[in-house]
Amino acid sequence: MASSDLIKTVVQKLQAGCVIPAHPLALTPDLKIDTRCQRALTRYYLDAGAGGLAVGVHTTQFAIHDPQVGLYKPVLELAADTANTHGGQAQEEPILIAGLVGPTAQAVQEAEMARALGFHIGLLSLTALAGQSNQALIDHARQVAEVIPLMGFYLQPAISGMVLDRAFWQALVEIPALVAIKVAPFDRYKTLDVLQAVAESGRAQELALYTGNDDTIIQDLLTVYQFNVSGRTVSLRMTGGLLGQWACWTQQAVKILQRIGAIHAQQMPIPPDLLTLGAQLTLANRAIFDVDHGFRGCIPGISYVLQQQGLVRGTMTLDPEEALSPGQMQAIDRIIEAHPQLTDNDFVQQHLDCWLSN
Repeated sequence: MASSDLIKTVVQKLQAGCVIPAHPLALTPDLKIDTRCQRALTRYYLDAGAGGLAVGVHTTQFAIHDPQVGLYKPVLELAADTANTHGGQAQEEPILIAGLVGPTAQAVQEAEMARALGFHIGLLSLTALAGQSNQALIDHARQVAEVIPLMGFYLQPAISGMVLDRAFWQALVEIPALVAIKVAPFDRYKTLDVLQAVAESGRAQELALYTGNDDTIIQDLLTVYQFNVSGRTVSLRMTGGLLGQWACWTQQAVKILQRIGAIHAQQMPIPPDLLTLGAQLTLANRAIFDVDHGFRGCIPGISYVLQQQGLVRGTMTLDPEEALSPGQMQAIDRIIEAHPQLTDNDFVQQHLDCWLSN
């Protein structure tokens, strides 16, 4: 496992608040890694001010974890190498988070691989264990946590097929190597289940809480959640986000998070325009994530935005079932035309040639 000092530094940075894009996979027309565009994406995120990268997650396409596809290690290796050699706006080491999937043997193997490549944290998906008991899920998590510090993950049931109850979260937060949680059920009640478990755990000051609710990003970041625990008030806040939505228009995401951080630090009233912006971002997410078709076109929707900016060459995916839905492209175009303030097109155009240079 990484040194305790390094993990402490990583957790402190997470707690301070970061934009962490869920890194897409750039492919060539014959479905090979488009190395040039893949490096360009990593450079884009770092220069936009992202504090970290999440690689091997849903947005990177879960198919890369298939041993027959054989892309998990190459994709992580490429991201780590590019991040370590490029730097970024902050000129400090970015937090590297690796998606971990599969049954215990596979998840442990992936954790070992990610740690060897310099990744700091594993984002643990439990989808492969759907239908198993809470105890089985916790045993699985404990074994992976022996290899790499964990970020718990409530992946939305529409994709995972799993509902993780409060009892699960109460048990998970007892794992000492759990350092953060990505809360992404796309459901207010289930979001509160996670937060209440953290509040009651006594570890509220230790765990970094990150929104993964792409449909309520600004609301999640603005809210101070309060719980009564044995007669005392425990306050929680999501300090950052690990989001597929932030895989595009990342510079604007950084500006939004910085603005929200200042509001909390100065205990300022919430400006109405920020709530309006939140609703507009939710509208954009509806189109990009293809909500009207059960999120089927989520990954190609993100790629379509990046393609329009010149960062990737197309919306190809490893899974032929993941494609733009009828009308999705037009819906995204309408959002961009109606709400250009959500985009960072000018920033991308200023730096695109540099990012694609080699």
